[in-house]
Amino acid sequence: MKRLHTGMIPHSFIQDLLNRLDIVDVIERYVPLKKAGSNYVACCPFHNEKSPSFTVSQAKQFYHCFGCGVHGTAISFVMEHMGLGFVEAVEELAQSVGMDVPRERSTGAADYRKVAPDLYEVMQVATRYYRDQLKISVRAIDYLKGRGLSGEIALKFSIGYAPDGWQNLSAAFPDYQSATLIETGLVIAGEEGKRYDRFRDRVMFPIINVRGQVIGFGGRVLDKGEPKYLNSPETPLFEKGRELYGLFQAQKAIRAGQRVLVVEGYMDVVALAQHGVEYAVATLGTATTPYHIQKLLRLSEQIVFCFDGDKAGQKAAWRALENALPHLQDGKLISFLFLPVEHDPDSFIREFGKAVFERQVADAMPLSGYLLREISSDLDLKSQEGRNQLLHRARPLLSAIASPVTSLLLRKEVAALSGISQAELEALFEIKPIAHAPRPALKKAIRTPFPVQRLLLQCLIAQPELAAKVPADWHAEGADAEAIAAVLAALREAGFAMTSPALMQMFEGTSYAQALARAEADMLAWGESFDVAAEFAGLVSRLDEVQRREQFQALQGKSAQAGLSGLSLDEREQYLRLLQR
Repeated sequence: MKRLHTGMIPHSFIQDLLNRLDIVDVIERYVPLKKAGSNYVACCPFHNEKSPSFTVSQAKQFYHCFGCGVHGTAISFVMEHMGLGFVEAVEELAQSVGMDVPRERSTGAADYRKVAPDLYEVMQVATRYYRDQLKISVRAIDYLKGRGLSGEIALKFSIGYAPDGWQNLSAAFPDYQSATLIETGLVIAGEEGKRYDRFRDRVMFPIINVRGQVIGFGGRVLDKGEPKYLNSPETPLFEKGRELYGLFQAQKAIRAGQRVLVVEGYMDVVALAQHGVEYAVATLGTATTPYHIQKLLRLSEQIVFCFDGDKAGQKAAWRALENALPHLQDGKLISFLFLPVEHDPDSFIREFGKAVFERQVADAMPLSGYLLREISSDLDLKSQEGRNQLLHRARPLLSAIASPVTSLLLRKEVAALSGISQAELEALFEIKPIAHAPRPALKKAIRTPFPVQRLLLQCLIAQPELAAKVPADWHAEGADAEAIAAVLAALREAGFAMTSPALMQMFEGTSYAQALARAEADMLAWGESFDVAAEFAGLVSRLDEVQRREQFQALQGKSAQAGLSGLSLDEREQYLRLLQR
């Protein structure tokens, strides 16, 4: 069974954490809830709606939206709403209830480095210092005004200024020799133990995580100088490949519009916000990573990559496409916007304004169109050699796509451009066909009615300890039956000691998650008088009766053909026992 990666956090800790949390308290930190009978409701924070269809069950500790289908536990909600990974969400929730997150050791795995709280405080002190320095630096203020920025925007992004000089931070940190200044990257240790500030004579852009904590800085030179942008180094707080500049400030606008714009520079983000385009973020001097894409797809329905039209911008866009392919999700859009070579988002919006820029964003090229354009742009598709080259370029790209619909449609288009059939392309690329896939042979099993399976699954979710009473040889057909079998296996492995939220969290991100979510959502209709144990007892009795009937019919058929002598000794004894019932 494929399970959600837990970052080596023990499952027992996940269960303890969920036991200490109240999902209503967790969700109310971000979304106002209203009592509705035994549940709570709100307008869904994950899609636009006028009447509330987002339901939170305090008794069962899960949420479900009847509009868009999102479903999960307190951990799932924090992941989706804040755009965090699983481990980050667990750390966020654990901190809120005063728990320390343990890690299991694994051969070859990097040791977990616990971030001391004072490191965040060090970054906050530095942020205040740089902001105070901006207020008294005429050069820095004139620079920002010249870029069209207002004081309000500078305040929103906590922009500051690092004055020229080697040890200016000693004014903010009396203990300039503190190891924390090195650990956070604010200070560099030179030769012979000498220290000096990393950032000097630069406009400072604090990099803020989704929790609102400063984790790093980007500094831009005021005049000419190299490097133009200088970022904090990798630290216990800051990992460039996992963070995005401006995401903290942009979260609300991204949620509201279900669109996020990815640009290349800090000034692009700030300038766009100055002109009312508040859903932009920037990578931090690195290429767009798979982690960036996963994080943004959790937050929005559409990602638009906006790069300069020069060679560097084209290269960055293609790298973003390659990293996006394995993480594409059917129903979510990824597009590419290329501005004229002489413009970046900052200069473009200042010259043409918000309305023109947003028309460009709306008309951005879909990923499929960009992919097909790039792999065929310099080829003569009328020639056999050109079509051969097209297939050669397309193969690794199509093989990387996991989303079924997107993969199927792109296969069809590449096949058509190449002058071959879709089946020929799939055979050539050794890709398993999506359409007309052979159905796996099913074992002969008890054909229990659909409602019985669904109710059995619901009882196991509601009271996992009941799994101990399900016969070890139980089996059936269908999606719910497969989910039941997986749940039973997991609960047996855990010694039947697992809570309902922990069970659901264990199956998040697996092939069984959808069946469990449907079953749990139906449980919202249960009345307060619904007796799970009594329903379960009736189900087990019905299942046992169906199984006995199936066994009797099978043995009766066998004896009719070959007589009792055709049955083994065990089969005869079983047949006689069933006959007497």
